[in-house]
Amino acid sequence: MRLRVLGILSLFSVLIVVAVSASILASVSRELTQELQINRVAALNRFAQVADDATSSGDTAQLQREMDRYSALYGEGIVVRTPQATLSSGGLSADRPDVRDAAARAQLNLSDTTLEPVQPFGPRSEVIARSYGTASQVLGEAVLDVDLGAAEQKLRERWLLVVFGSVAVWALLLAGAERLTGWVLRPVHRLTAAVIAFEESERATRLREEGPPELQRLSRAFSAMAEHVGASMQAQRQLIADASHQLRNPIGALRLRTDLLALELDTPAQREAAAGVARELEHVEDILDGMLRLASAEHRVHEGTVSGGAGTSMGERAEVLDPWSVLQDAVERAAPAALRSGVRLELAEPPAAPLRIVCNRSDLADIVGELLENAVKYAGAPGARITVGAVLRDGSVAVEVADDGPGLTAEERAASTTRFWRSPEHSGSRGTGLGLAIVEQLAEANGGRLILAAGSPRGLVARVEFPTGVGSDG
Repeated sequence: MRLRVLGILSLFSVLIVVAVSASILASVSRELTQELQINRVAALNRFAQVADDATSSGDTAQLQREMDRYSALYGEGIVVRTPQATLSSGGLSADRPDVRDAAARAQLNLSDTTLEPVQPFGPRSEVIARSYGTASQVLGEAVLDVDLGAAEQKLRERWLLVVFGSVAVWALLLAGAERLTGWVLRPVHRLTAAVIAFEESERATRLREEGPPELQRLSRAFSAMAEHVGASMQAQRQLIADASHQLRNPIGALRLRTDLLALELDTPAQREAAAGVARELEHVEDILDGMLRLASAEHRVHEGTVSGGAGTSMGERAEVLDPWSVLQDAVERAAPAALRSGVRLELAEPPAAPLRIVCNRSDLADIVGELLENAVKYAGAPGARITVGAVLRDGSVAVEVADDGPGLTAEERAASTTRFWRSPEHSGSRGTGLGLAIVEQLAEANGGRLILAAGSPRGLVARVEFPTGVGSDG
């Protein structure tokens, strides 16, 4: 944007300088032409007067002497026709076409004493002429070949000065335009950076009020809005965390009272009703646990973005680790659930060389555990296959959990990380709809990203990509 604005201002400054320079140059040309014309017309009038006197006396010697002196002094040729003879000086021939044409017009009593505006590289000379005699009779003509060389040289020198002056003025205008552009756009760039930082970190940045008054008001309005929105979002996260934490104790007490009540029930229907209440309480506990984990992950993503990177967990720092050992433990923990569901759970062959990522070990275990729980729960009928592995892919380490179940459509995969989202096909099954949202936030808190893709020929592939860690074996 800076270059575009500066380009427009530069173009306008060039147009202004060119217009002013052209006006100055035209004025200089008119001034030199007028000065030269006044001097030469005066000389031409003098020769016409002397020629008129020579015609009356019949002696042209004085006229010839004055013509020769003038030509020797100014280097300009003269031709004067009198009734007695045609006189010339300075090597000017009366038979030259332009001299002959000028004399013919003067013989018709048509004055031809106006010079064309001098040009820096125009013709070297120009002819002017006038007649002399009485009002009713033309007795002769005087023709002067005006030398334009000196005037053209002076005009070129002045043009050169004007050009240098124009370049200097344009450079000053360009410097002023650059400073003006910076003054106007600096608040815009800071506002853009503040918007991007707020989008990434949700932390408000108070902008300096500078630039035009309109941009100062905009900076004040953005700072106030960002602080208000940031405080509101922080309060919302804190409310979710506090509410989830505070509800655990009364729900735990309610669960205990339900269990004690179940011991006092006699009929199967009453005991079944109590079991249903217990299952619903377990579901509420799962939701509260998921909300706490999600709020914790989101908080760490926020703090990691503000501090410049992820890597520090709530009480345990990230480390350079081999994800394979975490996958082995997660598969062992998920094996009983997979066995009960009739699902085959397989751990892929380990990579040829150990992989290294920078990640919180407990976070990675939670990520793989959530993905395995989803795969076991939604892979489909007994006999489905779930494969867990880690590979090096395009400079990143990818932890993959793939199944050959029904999978998700592209629209469902895009919506699956939304809080409390459930697939329409599995809306009746037990679940909170927070699992993939937690995985996504935990991945981002550790510098990774969650990718959901369709399996081949069917199923779902959940892939979490991490940057390769700096480290070696041992």
